Amino acid sequence: MVIDSISNGIVIDHITSGKSMVLYRYLNLEKLTCSVAIIKNAPSSKNGKKDIIKIDELIDINVDMLGYLDPGVSVNIIKDGVIVNKFQPELPERLIGVIKCKNPRCISQEEQELTHIFKLTDREKRIYRCIYCEAGSSAVN
Repeated sequence: MVIDSISNGIVIDHITSGKSMVLYRYLNLEKLTCSVAIIKNAPSSKNGKKDIIKIDELIDINVDMLGYLDPGVSVNIIKDGVIVNKFQPELPERLIGVIKCKNPRCISQEEQELTHIFKLTDREKRIYRCIYCEAGSSAVN
């Protein structure tokens, strides 16, 4: 299989095998008009298999969301066919508008214009708590 290289865009690499479609949906990549390639179950020397997403355009991506959904990913920014920046998102200290509080009594459920905000309370266990009601939410596995 041949997937062309990109001259200007983003490559999200080292995605946990099988998670590329989750990232695709959360990042709203279906709304893009540029080419987006999803490579599933590519060989990986580190983990056996991995997924890769290639976006053929430089766009703003929600790095906090990537760090929350799959903190092992690496992001490559490519300009003129050269990687100009490479980084690994970490679990963010705060999640703003990424997940919603599941507590039906939380003020964020009743006030529709109130942004859902969670703070990281346990990095090792990947646990976030709503800043309004302290309801917990584990990071997506």
